[in-house]
Amino acid sequence: MRDPEPEEERPEPRGTLRPTSAGALTALAVVGLVAGWGVHPLMERLAGRAPLVSWAQALALVLVAAIMSFVAWHTWQTVQVRGERLEPHRSVNRLVLARACALAGALVSAGYVGYAVSWLGDESALADRWIVRSVVAALGAAGVMLASLVLERACRTDGGRPRP
Repeated sequence: MRDPEPEEERPEPRGTLRPTSAGALTALAVVGLVAGWGVHPLMERLAGRAPLVSWAQALALVLVAAIMSFVAWHTWQTVQVRGERLEPHRSVNRLVLARACALAGALVSAGYVGYAVSWLGDESALADRWIVRSVVAALGAAGVMLASLVLERACRTDGGRPRP
């Protein structure tokens, strides 16, 4: 029987966390597209009118995209450019935020695109208004997704290996 290795000689266990997969983003985008496209006719049948898209919704998503972009840039400068380490809880918080926002951004962006598509060819006087607002909201949500993916990559480190 072998003697167990002394504590100091055992390698420290290392976990791996893969970046958000394109498959997950694509699946959520498809679900969002179908749901966004279907909500217009469904709500007209059930409630008598389609849901409204306000400028507040669209601009809130643009604001969140700007905030996520700033956090991604700041994290990239800290970790990748200057080579500093974040405190572990801050790094995990940013990583969780990035993953959640990337997935939600894909879903919401595609949902607004689907909603805009559902208004194409509609004779309603408000159709053009809802299309424009939905496209702005979709672009804002896509910005959230992209900034979140950058933030997720900015949180990546070398796993504690010494630099050459």
